[in-house]
Amino acid sequence: MNSINEFLSRLLLPLSIALFLYLGGLQSLVLSAPMVIMEARGTNFKVGGSVDSAQNITLKEGERLVVIGPDGKTITRRGPFNGPLMDVTAGPPDPKQALSVLIASRDARTSSIGVVRSGAGSVKLPSPWLVDVTRPGQRCLQEGETPVMWRPESDQALPFVIFAADRSWRADFQWKAGEAQMRMPPLSRFQGMTTMLVNIDQ
Repeated sequence: MNSINEFLSRLLLPLSIALFLYLGGLQSLVLSAPMVIMEARGTNFKVGGSVDSAQNITLKEGERLVVIGPDGKTITRRGPFNGPLMDVTAGPPDPKQALSVLIASRDARTSSIGVVRSGAGSVKLPSPWLVDVTRPGQRCLQEGETPVMWRPESDQALPFVIFAADRSWRADFQWKAGEAQMRMPPLSRFQGMTTMLVNIDQ
């Protein structure tokens, strides 16, 4: 069984579509974790940026900060507040669920990232290697391959954007009516865990 697991681990590279880029090991999640800023009101924090879960933050009256962790859980802090971003009694993110895929649609406001879509009601993929851009969940990518994006409904033309949380690259796509699959250009080298943000119809 161990030999099979080792073979699969070499064959598959996890691919995540999410709000932040994470290439390190899960061991670093034990004491702290990078939290992605989804909403920031009246603060110096920037939406799309990251903050360590163990960092002490200070919020004044009326200020608000909403972040999301690698396990998909959100934390909201409202001012007045002074203390660590994550309550230490809550424990670290669950490594078994860490770095699951999160799809977010960016709304018109600059102060928030938008809505995280539910993972319920997933559909069967034509191929296990396709990346459904409408659903959350961890993906696997064959080593040396680039992701092939897929959408369940292809009757209409639809634009979508993929970019890294650090804005090191961005790819704008346009699905044509009737087109369900699109291969991503080699903009990033996918090693270990790669996390991307997908904006649909923006």
